[in-house]
Amino acid sequence: MQYRLDDKLVVAISSRALFDLEESHRVFVEQGVEAYCQYQRKRENEILDPGVAFSLVRKLLALNEDQSAKHRVEVILISRNSADTGLRIFNSIHHYGLSITRAAFSGGDSKFRYVAAFNADLFLSADPVDVRSALDADIAAATILPSKVNFSDDSQLRIAFDGDAVLFSDDSERIYQEQGLAAFSKAEKEAASTPLPGGPFRNFLSALHRLQAEYSAEQAPIRTALITARSAPAHERVIRTLRAWDIRIDEVVFLGGLDKGDFLRTFGADIFFDDQRGYCDSARQFVPTGHVPHGITNDPA
Repeated sequence: MQYRLDDKLVVAISSRALFDLEESHRVFVEQGVEAYCQYQRKRENEILDPGVAFSLVRKLLALNEDQSAKHRVEVILISRNSADTGLRIFNSIHHYGLSITRAAFSGGDSKFRYVAAFNADLFLSADPVDVRSALDADIAAATILPSKVNFSDDSQLRIAFDGDAVLFSDDSERIYQEQGLAAFSKAEKEAASTPLPGGPFRNFLSALHRLQAEYSAEQAPIRTALITARSAPAHERVIRTLRAWDIRIDEVVFLGGLDKGDFLRTFGADIFFDDQRGYCDSARQFVPTGHVPHGITNDPA
């Protein structure tokens, strides 16, 4: 029987998001492809250190270890390496016991096309160009930002999202950016009963919700949070939108513009997704963070 991925949560991840390849990347940038290839071949038996998204991947794969349930999650490695230079990456995958068996090595070409071919629900990469390509193809995607935060020892997978331009469209954010807070608050109050259009991460959130629905709220191995700069009266539309989508968000924090870092650390996020680079730069000091280059705040000047 042909193996299928359409009934699984599929996460595509680049090698630089999964492992610490910054030194290797520096060699590539400063000395070129041939020096990079030699560097990797000489070190193919040296195990790479975990990267920013390593803990997230480990927890995602742990969802498959419940013997009473079906194989839920597929993590696929997507890399610009060749298969030859990628041997070090697979040796590291084996060393850490990660059950990643599928991969695409693009040999220097854009790796994005394989993300679409695998029908990924989420793509995590250190390359913002590939991330934008994925977002343009309606695939949830984020640029993993450098971070040295400690990995969570909690076995529960905890994922936090910003609202506008991430879970929701950037329609409301555009009003705020172009007309100011008063116009934004007025528009949201008037449209409080109208669900917000979905943003680039709506389908990924839905896929997580389907996994959560297999468990009671107390026993679920996944916990989600919405950490948003919104405040009252703009909160009502958010609540009604999630209700209309029939999606459970376990925790919601309306910050009214406060910095998100301490709140993300309190939640214990394994990753946080936000469209605004300023919030991301703050958040990555506390938790692994993915920048979602979508919406008005990321439009070219």
